Amino acid sequence: MSYAAAVDHLYALGQELAPATNQAPRRKFDLAHMRTLAAALGDPQKRFAAVLIAGTNGKGSTSATLASILTAAGYRTALYTSPHLSRVNERIQIDGHEIPDEEFARLYFFVDEVARTLVESGELPYPPSFFEVLTAVAFLHFAGMGPDDDEKAPVDIAVLEVGLGGRLDATNIVDPIISILTDIALDHQEYLGNTIAEITREKAGILRDHGTLVTLPQHPEANQAIGEAAASLDLRAISAAGFLPPQTRAASEAPQFLPRNRYTLMVDGEPLTVDSPLSGHHQQRNIALAIAAALELRNHRGYKYSQDGLISNEEGYKMPIAALENGIRHTRWPGRLELLSPEGSPQVLLDVAHNPAGAWTLRAALAQMPPERPRTLIFSCLRDKNLAEMAQILFPLFDAGSSDRPHDHIVLAPIDNPRAASVHDLLAAAHSLEIPAHAAPHLAGALAQARSVTPPDGLIVATGSVYLVGEIRHLVVQP
Repeated sequence: MSYAAAVDHLYALGQELAPATNQAPRRKFDLAHMRTLAAALGDPQKRFAAVLIAGTNGKGSTSATLASILTAAGYRTALYTSPHLSRVNERIQIDGHEIPDEEFARLYFFVDEVARTLVESGELPYPPSFFEVLTAVAFLHFAGMGPDDDEKAPVDIAVLEVGLGGRLDATNIVDPIISILTDIALDHQEYLGNTIAEITREKAGILRDHGTLVTLPQHPEANQAIGEAAASLDLRAISAAGFLPPQTRAASEAPQFLPRNRYTLMVDGEPLTVDSPLSGHHQQRNIALAIAAALELRNHRGYKYSQDGLISNEEGYKMPIAALENGIRHTRWPGRLELLSPEGSPQVLLDVAHNPAGAWTLRAALAQMPPERPRTLIFSCLRDKNLAEMAQILFPLFDAGSSDRPHDHIVLAPIDNPRAASVHDLLAAAHSLEIPAHAAPHLAGALAQARSVTPPDGLIVATGSVYLVGEIRHLVVQP
């Protein structure tokens, strides 16, 4: 079967967050189903070491940075992330290379056949979801397994980003040697809880008894919930706070718009020069988590492959300072405060600010922008997001009705997704704030409209959802 057929078949599956209908009730999360599927596939998740990363914001950036460090250190490193910007293959990578189309199709139909057999035999109550199938495909690819007998060597280590929550996420069937918790905020309350404490407890489900946790101090409710979970599991907790840069900018020094994160840390008495392409002050926290986890891997048993299976590597992972520096420098994680400069058009700033916490981070970055520079916002989001709060955070920065922003614009358009907020709701959010906004029928039209009203020296900001950023990025990079 072809790659195109595999992708079409995949998108026909029920997604965990798809809205309920009379024909398709909302899926219930149950890790037992994922374990049943994995067992039938030969338990590929048991053939490689893994680092598991959960959180509300920053888990993708942390994952990408840590994977880049491990690759720079010479280890064959897998990276599993979600969602994707353009192609589903982006989610499944080894050493920065996406899974090839033909390999994706081969593994996808293998998983689909096994799952169908499990449903027919009654071992599964219904077919696996979109994310469960993708996770199974990723684990097979990382383990070097598949429908054929010619098994390959597994990766040395896999960096796995949790899809939703943690406790019941499909990735949580692995036994991680390190668990990382990034910043936690309100998001997906319908599934995870209505308070930061409740959400944190769900995300802390990736922690293991006597395991290792890497995290940073954050919201007091999150800190307390993490502390309670850590105490109950008797685990080793490591704070990455020591890898945050000193804040030494002079008060008189003018802030820069989207400065590159460059600073020096001391690690074991040796200087470590951080030079990350990921812009934004918030990325310093994600970089710190990646550094702390990489250094902790020095102390863990790594894993190497032999004909007899996995054998312990008592020396752990070798992490020289040069590998950390090179890995951080070559991290690639598009769509996060990413500035594109297309020829003959205004610059485009892409950021997947998909919740209020992300919107505040974007607002902080835009605050460093020269105030006289005209700017246009392209915005949309999913209807299960807090549209009203995100609008309150971002829309005033583009208020053409105010005396100091007369050349700004807001263009709203629906996302091509069944969970998308309607244009009516998007416009209502702007009108409730008495801020002018225009509508476009789709994102391609929104970009064309934004380009028509933004001067060459202006800036177009596209944000609100990873789906929006992915489509706008494709339109800008590959017009």
